Amino acid sequence: MGCKTEQEWHRERAKGIGGSDAAAVLGRNPYMTNVDLWEIKTGRRLQEDISDKPCVIFGKKAEDPIREIFKLDHPEYEVIHEEYGNKHNPDFPFIRGSFDGELIEKATGKRGILEIKTTNILQSMQKEKWNDQVPDNYFCQVLHYFLVEPKAEFAILKARLRMEYDGQIRATIRHYRFERSDYLKDLELLKVREIEFWDKVLNDVRPNLILPPI
Repeated sequence: MGCKTEQEWHRERAKGIGGSDAAAVLGRNPYMTNVDLWEIKTGRRLQEDISDKPCVIFGKKAEDPIREIFKLDHPEYEVIHEEYGNKHNPDFPFIRGSFDGELIEKATGKRGILEIKTTNILQSMQKEKWNDQVPDNYFCQVLHYFLVEPKAEFAILKARLRMEYDGQIRATIRHYRFERSDYLKDLELLKVREIEFWDKVLNDVRPNLILPPI
């Protein structure tokens, strides 16, 4: 189900748990706790408006050209994108997501999900989080999208990592592929935690704070 406007998309997104919310549910979001998210979903606080931040504006404008480059680099996939798309799990409609692309592997017919990330690498520690892996909050988002679309067998995260040295910009493109079959236990855990969290939202029960691992 798609929305006609961005405003409608934001309203629908507030009715459930979205991809960027999944890490907070598990206590893996460096910018938001599970209690922060609960307060937003129960109307106790407003979601911070970050639409005017340069990194958000860049990411939004870069999504279309990065998706087009992905199509050129990977003609083995059919890439489908719906502007303001708003999907949900057929059994748990509060588990929602908006994909940067839906993929169909032409040779096999397998269905997948495309996620696009743009990020500025400001510290060496940030760079390390992308070495042969993705940051926890993005990994949780990929898992959440598997819950949203049970028919997806794989997901590809395409990341543009931007670094600046001596006034010069260097950008690195990386691809990470995830197979649903490799994460079945993780998916079950995430589903249980999201059901528990949303039950607390509906019943106005404050969750215990989950502290991120040190």
